[in-house]
Amino acid sequence: MYEYEISRLRSAELIHRAEQERLAREAAQGRRAARREARPATEDESHTPRLRRLRSARAA
Repeated sequence: MYEYEISRLRSAELIHRAEQERLAREAAQGRRAARREARPATEDESHTPRLRRLRSARAA
């Protein structure tokens, strides 16, 4: 009987922890999205010559 109760408590604890981690991930994603919206990148800014050189160097 005690093993069953311990198992139920452990299961509830894991479910609670998973919910907290999910909420933390959602909050972080929301903050990232807010930062992106606050400072939108222009078309030219996202593809600068420096980034192209870096991508070319990695591909080679």
